[in-house]
Amino acid sequence: MEGGVKTHTEKIGFVGVGRMGANMARRLKDVGYPVVAVFDVELGKAKALAQELGCEAVSTPAHVAKLSNTVFTVVTDDEAMRSLFARGHPDGLLEHAKGRVFMNCATLSPEVHIELQSLVEQQGGCTLEVCMASSIPQARAGTLYLMCGGKPEVFEQAKSLLEVLSSSLRYIGPAGQAAKVKALVNMVMNINTAGLAEGLGLGAALGLDLAMLREVFSQTGAASRVLETDGVDMQQRDHECYFSAAHAAKDSGIAYGLAESVGLTLPLAKATWEQYLRLVELGKGELDKSGVADLTFKDRCPR
Repeated sequence: MEGGVKTHTEKIGFVGVGRMGANMARRLKDVGYPVVAVFDVELGKAKALAQELGCEAVSTPAHVAKLSNTVFTVVTDDEAMRSLFARGHPDGLLEHAKGRVFMNCATLSPEVHIELQSLVEQQGGCTLEVCMASSIPQARAGTLYLMCGGKPEVFEQAKSLLEVLSSSLRYIGPAGQAAKVKALVNMVMNINTAGLAEGLGLGAALGLDLAMLREVFSQTGAASRVLETDGVDMQQRDHECYFSAAHAAKDSGIAYGLAESVGLTLPLAKATWEQYLRLVELGKGELDKSGVADLTFKDRCPR
């Protein structure tokens, strides 16, 4: 164990143990935090992780909250979160919200975080939005970039726990504010990804050597973080999923909705959103976001 691990009073539960949630749970277990319960709609995932971590795989989110005092939710979208926190649902998290802290890590619409804070506080608990701008390796290593929103005192209460998951931890502001920033981060990332796919796709169609082209991009104004993470994958058509095309579509949609709410027209954001929606419609939503290159390389484009 690292860094003089001490005994922690938190009892940690996870609702949603896909690629990110599972690796966050592993990280917390590594540094001495007691992970006591996990739930996932895919029961097999929960059982496998529970066996690995020596905790309980439970059959309902409510049971996670019953056994825990700190609950991480790492689910897909607004609908899934509203379902977890539905009023009067015997299997939902509100059944045991009193005295609990809910760390909500999904990329959601800002208004959902505001709704959840109100619902949980009415039941005697509290929430914090914990927006992640990193991927699977960082979740496992405890080097996530985390942007938090909610009440300052809740952030301070959660700070020591979140520090072992992150290399950079930032408090953004009240509920919903971190979600706005995260939506913009992903909007720009997705635009960069779609732009890179078009550049490499056009380069391939022109008969250029793509390894050379990527090197030139890296030394010029075409450089980007996405070039580093996705460029080779686009060239080699290796779309192992770290951040899915379906999530890219969802997050670009959230950002475009925010733009519309303040009367802005963002043509690049809209075009990128439409590209990712097209990937989903083609049944490629579970590809990594780099799979957008399948729409721009001439020999891959669906006819």
